Amino acid sequence: MSERMSTPRARARAADSVVLDDDATLHAMGYPRALTRRFQAFDNFAISFTIINILSGIFSSFGFGMNAGGPRILVFGWIGVSLMVLLIGAAMAEVASAYPTSGALYFSAGKLAKRHKGAWSWFTGWLNFVGQIGGTAATGYAAATFIQVFVQLQWPSYQPSAHQTVLITALIIVVQGLANTFTVQLVAILNRISVWWLLIGLVVIVGALIVMPDHHQSASFVTHFENNTGFTSGLYGGMLGLLVTSWTFTGFDGSFHMSEETVRATVSAPKGITRAIGFSAVAGLVLMLALVYSIGDYAKEAGAAAPPVQILIDGLGLRTAKLMLLIVIGAMLFCGLANLTSNTRQIFAFSRDGAMPGSRWWHSVSLRTRTPVKAVWLAVACSLALVVPGWWSHTAFTAIVSVNVVGLFLAYAVPIFLRLRLGDAFQPGPWHLGRWGRPIGWLAVTWILLSSVLFMLPQASPITVDSFNYAPIALAVVLLVATVWWFATARRRFQGPVSYGRPDEVAAMDLV
Repeated sequence: MSERMSTPRARARAADSVVLDDDATLHAMGYPRALTRRFQAFDNFAISFTIINILSGIFSSFGFGMNAGGPRILVFGWIGVSLMVLLIGAAMAEVASAYPTSGALYFSAGKLAKRHKGAWSWFTGWLNFVGQIGGTAATGYAAATFIQVFVQLQWPSYQPSAHQTVLITALIIVVQGLANTFTVQLVAILNRISVWWLLIGLVVIVGALIVMPDHHQSASFVTHFENNTGFTSGLYGGMLGLLVTSWTFTGFDGSFHMSEETVRATVSAPKGITRAIGFSAVAGLVLMLALVYSIGDYAKEAGAAAPPVQILIDGLGLRTAKLMLLIVIGAMLFCGLANLTSNTRQIFAFSRDGAMPGSRWWHSVSLRTRTPVKAVWLAVACSLALVVPGWWSHTAFTAIVSVNVVGLFLAYAVPIFLRLRLGDAFQPGPWHLGRWGRPIGWLAVTWILLSSVLFMLPQASPITVDSFNYAPIALAVVLLVATVWWFATARRRFQGPVSYGRPDEVAAMDLV
């Protein structure tokens, strides 16, 4: 009997038969309950769905795709990359079911590593932290940019400037910090609203693009190819266009980070990850097709400051386009709020294990709101610090936040890779992939590595100070700082996720 139970299939069946009590699961991992469990399965799904945010992602990057591959890559690239991201999400979800903690990626990396647990956990945590901080800053900056586009459409005399963009971004992030300062219930309500805002907004925008334009492109237009990147290789230009989808599909680790505040987290968190990606893939394809077939004057719209906005203006008229733009801006604001929430929980958990300077401050929880308030404002301060260089140079700002996507996806890859390397010794949670876990995991890691290379290649020619892709430099700086810090002091005090005692001991530490 013991031999049969030692097989992966037997362990998977055993995992299926028992879904542990949430607090018992947390206590078994060595942590007392400090946060309130008020997130239902829908709330957990909502945070990742909101962070992925197809309206924000597609409207922010559609213009790049028009010039790097055109409709062929925008549509078919969306389908292909979405499927690969779904594999990444499924592999991550399997890990999330086994280790449902706020620490998420860095915690599971430390637990899954055979050796050097502290190092694996340390580098994963810092990649995740920097990626999320960059995501919060970039989302706020995008919202500020689109707000100014709206203001300029409303009042043509208004002239946006870098200083105004930075100030508006700062105001947005501070307001999002205030929202996260209050109860978990408020954040959950706002995330529920955000799901319906996205879905209803999608229906309104797509419906308007189907009904109102006088002219639509022919069915064959979906195969049209454009390469305005400056590079002579159409293959290279088309490969760059795949980044449109990759830029959109980030942040779905939010469901993982909210595990300690989610009911039945061993099942709800992995379902939240996979459902958020699946729904976003389908809904995003619908929006992508609506925008592609509504393109009128290709050269004019591709060269506009905000190409998708120009498509709305040309197809719907100025007045209706402004209403659609308000929907997109609202989606971006919800996206930033959810991103900051996820970021805060990662800081809380990372500090709980002593991996950040001033850890005792950042993992403290307000007795009144039951939220990690100090971690919220650390996330706000770090995001604002990334935005400040935009006061002098948009290129400098881009260089800093460009590590957002690369950092996040590399952080996604580490626990998936370690789970694969662990082999049959991996203990699955109630939600698992069974015999498909290993092939899906290897495909996920392979795609992450390939797409990360794409993110670090030049994206426009000729290559100048303004067009240079600073992502590899930004990533190198992050890794260099983390490495020096690790060998200087961290390796002596940080050994990976800590345990606060036996399950019965940590149960006695629970905050009521």
